[in-house]
Amino acid sequence: MSIFEYNGSALVAMVGKNCFAIASDRRLGVQLQTIATDFQRIFRIHDKVFIGLSGLGTDVQTLYQRLVFRHKLYQLREERDMKPETFASLVSALLYEKRFGPYFCQPVIAGLGDDDKPFICTMDSIGAKELAKDFVVAGTASESLYGACEAMFKPDMGPEELFETISQALIASVDRDCLSGWGGHVYVVTPTEVTEKILKGRMD
Repeated sequence: MSIFEYNGSALVAMVGKNCFAIASDRRLGVQLQTIATDFQRIFRIHDKVFIGLSGLGTDVQTLYQRLVFRHKLYQLREERDMKPETFASLVSALLYEKRFGPYFCQPVIAGLGDDDKPFICTMDSIGAKELAKDFVVAGTASESLYGACEAMFKPDMGPEELFETISQALIASVDRDCLSGWGGHVYVVTPTEVTEKILKGRMD
């Protein structure tokens, strides 16, 4: 078993019209044994940039703390929040720095940039970026997430439709992966508000 699959995870980000959604499952397991059903994988960096971290649970928490520290330093020095593209480069550099003993995480970054244009990207554990214009996925459920998102995604969705689409894709996908599940956690972000919702899923 890969160390990336040890705790199980499902993570997806999707773009809409001047908005984006990012969602994850809530299970923390040790292989097939469930430890917690409310594990947080999506973190708010500021109101327009979110990061989801799939992979090893301990590294998820460590990496998040280091990223918050770096972002706060940036805010103090620049007196503004980071753009999503800048934040993605920061995450990439931080991971590449540790390439000989990497964090066992695959980040998914989503944000609203200039003119409220949505930005999403993912990367591997040593920071090789992959940009997308529709959706990105990560975690043990990524194969079934690709299929569900390909089938359900359409361009220029509004916030309500985007929430419905990403939720259905997540719930359908985690049912096909025994290492992730136990409900979902969804953020829908528009230029004016952040909506957070908890999804109920199969509890087996």
